[in-house]
Parts: sequence; structure tokens; C-alpha cells
Amino acid sequence: MGLRFIFMLTRDDRTVPDAMDNLEAALSMGVRHIGFKDVGLPVRELKSLNAAIKAKGATSYLEVVSLDPRSEIASARAAIEIGVDVLLGGTRADAVLPVIEGSDIAYFPFPGRIIGHPSVLEGSIDDIAASARSLASREGVDGLDLLAYRSPDADVPALIRAVVAAAGKPVIVAGSIADRERIAAVHEAGAAGFTIGTAALDGQYPSAGADVQAQLGAIVRDVAALNGHLSRFGKQSLNAAFQSASMTDSPLGHLNGTPIRIETIEGTRDWAFHAREDFLFMVHQGRLLIRFRDREEAIESGEFIVIPRGVDHSIVALTPTCQVLVFGRHPVN
Repeated sequence: MGLRFIFMLTRDDRTVPDAMDNLEAALSMGVRHIGFKDVGLPVRELKSLNAAIKAKGATSYLEVVSLDPRSEIASARAAIEIGVDVLLGGTRADAVLPVIEGSDIAYFPFPGRIIGHPSVLEGSIDDIAASARSLASREGVDGLDLLAYRSPDADVPALIRAVVAAAGKPVIVAGSIADRERIAAVHEAGAAGFTIGTAALDGQYPSAGADVQAQLGAIVRDVAALNGHLSRFGKQSLNAAFQSASMTDSPLGHLNGTPIRIETIEGTRDWAFHAREDFLFMVHQGRLLIRFRDREEAIESGEFIVIPRGVDHSIVALTPTCQVLVFGRHPVN
């Protein structure tokens, strides 16, 4: 899956009033993980946000910022009422776990000591890692929500590595991430994902524009690069490929492991069959005849045919030469 980017519809630990507009922009950019806080909008509006997220097949997150036990329990109940997929944050697992027991909600509480609003993470790396180890050992805790960049004195990459090692479960890094360098540090430290909210909403992420779509486009691009999900392929010209002798010696590329080859066919080839896989022949220039035991098929330029594995066939060029694009692992017979 790779590093997960969670777009938070929040600013200063509150869901923003125009969350629905920003949600539409995020969904249009293909963002698949989207969250909000339990403060800033009434539950009925949060339910509408959640429904819109899930209608597009995305995963929804509710992050708890409540600081007292009663409010945190109320937030857990709201998560069930809203119907989110993941509950992030909170510090009282003992109180929350019984509330969400039996639901399908994945639970990622905060390790360490959280104070203030916006939240700040206090404690040494050893203390936070010990808290992470204890929380992650609890049945019903699926991962941790780490406010790594809200820890004022910590070596943040070292903190993330320590928590990831202690938890043995996915760790989401939340808060104060606003550039590719911090995303890369989160990735290198072994975290499963991270959240960005304010930075994207306020145009702070380095990109070609300050609007939300430009911001999200830059973030998604940078995450794809870190995950190795950017395509290394560009378009190719079949005309140029057939004119280059070197291109006919090796595949043009591969599709799901199957080579894409070009062949220039002349004359008639002997009867043969391919025991292990199907083949696809597409005529680029010229005309091709495929002889089967029960019939013949003439393939014109721009047409293709699939030859199933195990089927006897003979190939005949109906023009002096026939240029063919071939999908298949073995040389053409």
C-alpha cells in the first residue's frame, strides 16, 4: 500500500466551516483517505461529510481532540453515530474501547501525554515509546496516532522510529507537516501514514498554486514518488520502433509481466502452438493471415486477434512484410 496520506478537513484542530467544498476538491483529485475532527461542526454535518467520503469509496477518519473523559467518550459515541472507518486520537483507551467494541471502527489512540488545544505531545522519547508499547498491546487498538511534530524538544525522526518499533502496529503521524522533507522523514522512519490539514487549506505546501487542488496535487505527487508509484514510461511511436533494428531485439515494455514485442513477419511460418499462454497479435502495417485447423482469419491493419494457448496455428504475411505488435512471453511462431 505504501505511505498513506490522510487529508484532514481541519484547521487548528477544528473541522473547517467549508469542509464539504474542500472535500469535493479532494475527491476530484483522487484522495482516498479523508478525515475531520469532532469539533467545529455539528454531528449532522459530520455525518454528511462521512457519507460523501464513503460514497466515493474513500476511507473516513474522525480525530478526537477532547481532553476530558466525558467528552472523549462522547466523541467515541459520535464516531459510531457518524459511521467513520477509523477513530484517531484520544488518550483514554480504557474508556473508549468498551464504547466501540463490536463496531467496525479501527482505533488509533495518541501515545504519550497530550496537553492543550491545539494539542502538544510531552515526554521523552523513551516515555512516549513506553506509552506506545502499552497502548498497542491492548486488544482493540489497531494502531497509533502520533503527534510527532507537536513534540517540542524531540528528535522527531528518532521519536517516530522508536514508536514504530515499540508499537508493532501501524503508526499515523499527525500535525505540523507542511513540506516534502517532513513527509520523506515520516516515510523513512517507518510510519504507515500522515495527516495534513491546515498546510493544504492555507496554501502552505510548496506547489504551483495556493488553491486546495494545487496543494493536494503536489502532496499526492510527492507521496507517489516516495511510494514508487510514478510511471517511468512515456509514449512510444510504433513507426519509430519498427524503423529501429535495436527495438526489435527486446520488448518495448511489459504489461503485468507479459512482454510487448514488435515483429516484422515475412512469408509463411510453420504450424505451431504455445503451451503456456495466450498471445495477442495486432497488425500495425500490412496484412496477416492466421490459419487454424478449422478456419482462416485475415487480419487487416488496425485489427488484432488472440490465439489461445494450445491452439495450432500458422502465420502467413499477405503482404511482402507485415508489422505486428505482439503481447506474449515467447518468440512468435
